[in-house]
Amino acid sequence: AERLKVRPPMVGRLGSDGRFYLFFGAGLELDLCRLVYGQHLVKETLVDTIRDFTENPSPRKPLVLSFHGWSGTGKSYVTSLLVKSLHRDGMKSRYVHQFVPTLHFPHASHIQVYKDDLKRWITGNLSECGRSVFIFDEMDKMHPGLIDAIKPFLGNSHVMFGTNYRKAMFIFVSNAGGDQINQLVLDFWKDRKDREDIKLADLESKLSAAVFNSQSSGFWNSDIINEELVDRFVPFLPLKRKHVGECVRSELLSRGLSLGLGGDLIEEVVNAMSYFPEEHKLFSKTGCKTVAAKLDFYL
Repeated sequence: AERLKVRPPMVGRLGSDGRFYLFFGAGLELDLCRLVYGQHLVKETLVDTIRDFTENPSPRKPLVLSFHGWSGTGKSYVTSLLVKSLHRDGMKSRYVHQFVPTLHFPHASHIQVYKDDLKRWITGNLSECGRSVFIFDEMDKMHPGLIDAIKPFLGNSHVMFGTNYRKAMFIFVSNAGGDQINQLVLDFWKDRKDREDIKLADLESKLSAAVFNSQSSGFWNSDIINEELVDRFVPFLPLKRKHVGECVRSELLSRGLSLGLGGDLIEEVVNAMSYFPEEHKLFSKTGCKTVAAKLDFYL
């Protein structure tokens, strides 16, 4: 029998005109609370940012987000949850467009062709839907200079290339800046500070500088960074053992398996992961990325 999907409660406010306005971030907030572990900055930043942007009937510019952190910390997963909160079909929506450098822009010698293609692609899709979402994955593998082709779409001009684009959303996903994030979390631990006391302000400038100055970053010397066109640099913190355990529990439930299988199984999977720094083994080197494969082995 087909499972019934339980819709999250509608959250909104009553406008001065007497109409009820939905908070687009309501479903996202619920998903982040239930499904994402160890990322308080992500939850605090995204819900308010998405809500403010989607409620604004006339934003001055598109929303530009840049996600940073080591592999397995949830960047792609959170991107999918965010997109699902905006478009019913999520990542499969015709209004959501994902670019992967190694797939879509493999040859450094073709950068000018890629730039022209990107401009045409974005213009065409924004003409069809002003709320289109453009995702640029693996930005640390993007050829430097290529991403600046989309700079005209990210500013505050009302119309560009004959298209009103201010309600669009651009999301950049990158491992760049992960070392800076991990070092700050480690410093907090050494100083016996709670990681939940880390603020966005502690990391945003570090991430901006890291991607701008790194020659292995698609944002190296980028005008997009230099002209401060990114609205939020969102850091994904390294995951502790307890967060990996929560991922294992979530994976068991997603497979329809009972948690009555015992804590020993969860502990085995948690212990099978690799951790850093070597002397303390505090944080998972791959986040939760290999949890499913490890669980397959132990099952």
